[in-house]
Amino acid sequence: MVDPIVTEEQGNLERVRVMLEERPPEMPPKEAGIVAELVRLREEVHSAKEEDKPSLLQQYDHQWALLSQLRVARGEAGQVDPSSPYFGHLQVVEEARPRDVFLGKATRIEQGIRIVDWRNAPISKIFYRYQQGEEYEELLGGRPVAGQVLIRRTVGITAGQLFRVEAPEGNFVSEEGTWVREARARPRLLGGEGSSARAHALGAGHERRLGTDLAGGRRRASKHLPDIAGLLDPEQFALITRPSSGFVVIRGAAGSGKTTVALHRIAWLAYDDPTVDSERTLFIVFSPALREYVAHVLPALGIHRVAIRDFHGWAHQIRRRHFPRLPAAIREATPEVVTRLKLHPALLLAMERHITRVVAPPTAESAVDDWISTITGLPQLEAALSELDPEAFTAAELVSAVTWSRDRAEELQAWLEDPEEEVEPALDAEDEALLLRAHQLRAGPLRGRKGGPLTFRHIAVDEVQDFTPTEIRVLIACLDVHRSITLAGDTQQHVMKDAGFTSWTAFFGHLGLEGVAVDTLRVAYRSSRQIVAFALALLGSYREDEEAPLVTREGPPVELFQFTDTGAAVAFLVEVLRQLQRDEPLANIAILCPNAQVAGVWAAGLIDSEVPRVRRIEGHEFSFAPGIEVCEIEQVKGLEFDYVVLADVSATWWRESSAARRTLHVGATRAIHQLWLVSVGAASDIVTEALG
Repeated sequence: MVDPIVTEEQGNLERVRVMLEERPPEMPPKEAGIVAELVRLREEVHSAKEEDKPSLLQQYDHQWALLSQLRVARGEAGQVDPSSPYFGHLQVVEEARPRDVFLGKATRIEQGIRIVDWRNAPISKIFYRYQQGEEYEELLGGRPVAGQVLIRRTVGITAGQLFRVEAPEGNFVSEEGTWVREARARPRLLGGEGSSARAHALGAGHERRLGTDLAGGRRRASKHLPDIAGLLDPEQFALITRPSSGFVVIRGAAGSGKTTVALHRIAWLAYDDPTVDSERTLFIVFSPALREYVAHVLPALGIHRVAIRDFHGWAHQIRRRHFPRLPAAIREATPEVVTRLKLHPALLLAMERHITRVVAPPTAESAVDDWISTITGLPQLEAALSELDPEAFTAAELVSAVTWSRDRAEELQAWLEDPEEEVEPALDAEDEALLLRAHQLRAGPLRGRKGGPLTFRHIAVDEVQDFTPTEIRVLIACLDVHRSITLAGDTQQHVMKDAGFTSWTAFFGHLGLEGVAVDTLRVAYRSSRQIVAFALALLGSYREDEEAPLVTREGPPVELFQFTDTGAAVAFLVEVLRQLQRDEPLANIAILCPNAQVAGVWAAGLIDSEVPRVRRIEGHEFSFAPGIEVCEIEQVKGLEFDYVVLADVSATWWRESSAARRTLHVGATRAIHQLWLVSVGAASDIVTEALG
């Protein structure tokens, strides 16, 4: 016998279906045009020449991304999708008058049926802020309203068919045409046990958490000062206490303590040599977010004066010091093929050979000429590429990149000769390291603020796999006589696919450091066994280490939750997140999204639902404080959170590629206690395969 709740929802859907059949929505003109272009490109690819296919496929991917974004925002065009018209059913009573409202991603009010866009309809606040049976008072549309929630349900509808109903009375699911009540309890995020801090097993029956005192007391509210020196394992300690000269290269899976070792190594060196705790030590990170994290951790180790910089900010400052006549602006729209070429190790090789071959004065002006000659020298680039990576560029791609660089160089030279009559040009971000390296090779060492050589007692580089050989060469050339540097990285977290890092051996070859040993950290401390296993499975064939890392603890399973609409997914998480914050007020939760658009929708939905302490993170400005941080997945490299939700792991955003697999791997390995996956529509094959 079908439960009356299911029967009622089937009747609601039938009424909506009839209404939409009588007045079906039309495909928006923008969407129709994109679909037509996709069809044209698909047909053209089949008959195109091999050298033209990469460009056509790139156009196809671009159009597909536009279509996906348009469909995510289809509600803006007022179109209700007949295959999934709504996800929520709300019935309220105000002044003794009941009314039903259905929440979806578009608005349609017709024939007594109200379907509203969950993102901007005032009534949707009641759905997200109140539970069934609760009374409410809200200001809606500029007027105060009061009433009671009689019905609050979420429903699953796909291909126009109802397959799931979730209500306080119970959850019902259609299995092969038969409706059954689920016995499963409502999912919860848990595992931090009130403290939400990384746990280390120190032996049988002995466990201590980061941030607790020696007696195991509750941790402080701030995560900025973790007490970790007493938790180092022998492998980490051996790396930290290496001699103060030479290279230390640390490889390790996510959460194995690479950053911890690099930070503690600085503290260890400073104990014997106080000059280490000064601006003569440079800690280089890939992102501003990790820079802020490191800036709060080092003081806990007694280190207060080390310079902590993200590489691009540091390089820009130094480049402006040495080349003041060049434009300050950085170009934002550079062709992809040009960026790939400027990041490729072959360009560094071509520059070194050019400067060795061409006699010129040892000046910054000569270095500028060397840089221009290198990026515009087609024969030299062809020779370097044929030696290092013959398949990296087609002949047409290389000509295109060189031609574009030559045109920009001519614009730059014209402006330098007469800056009053021309619009100021810009440089590419990749040019800054190239110019600095050209200066080192042609004019000599870089200069400090006071004019003397810019030298460092020690340099540490975190996430080195996403730096180019040119960038690391610039840093190595700034070392003093101790030649002391720590390089920490993990090739499996390599997401900057064009940066030139293919393997440790090849990378050292580009740096002229053949024979340098790599030390591997084998214990993954951050995440549970379940999270680590899933994250490694995400890599598929791109996993580079057959031996799985050792994991110190168990945890709840990684779970996937699928919804037909983002609004339904937000509704699902609202109460879960509220409960988690009540149970674990110190927890730091990350909602990681595929792009800024999706992050904006999620953040707005949670904030409008009055979930406490929700922060939309932009520009890597993380607080590292308890609460919920919503951002694009690319911003969290090198960070960690108590709980992680990968928001929208659907096939729309995560198509098969090495970059997609590695990016998802990075996102998954940010989680300490628990990892959830949320998909709007069908989940990506990458995810479903990893889940097994």
